[in-house]
Amino acid sequence: MTSARGALDVEDLLKIVLVLVVVWLALEILGGIVGALAGLLGLAQPLIAVVVLVLLVLWLLDRI
Repeated sequence: MTSARGALDVEDLLKIVLVLVVVWLALEILGGIVGALAGLLGLAQPLIAVVVLVLLVLWLLDRI
């Protein structure tokens, strides 16, 4: 019986690590952008959430 352990090449592992690092950096940048927008909006966030909620309810009730 043969085992599949160690079947990945080093280059494949490096590609996987590189993709994970790129995803991590993209999430960090996206989090920073969202944080900056949240800081700019300040108290308007609950108002925007209510507007989105009302629009969704109206859309579900076929009023839009």
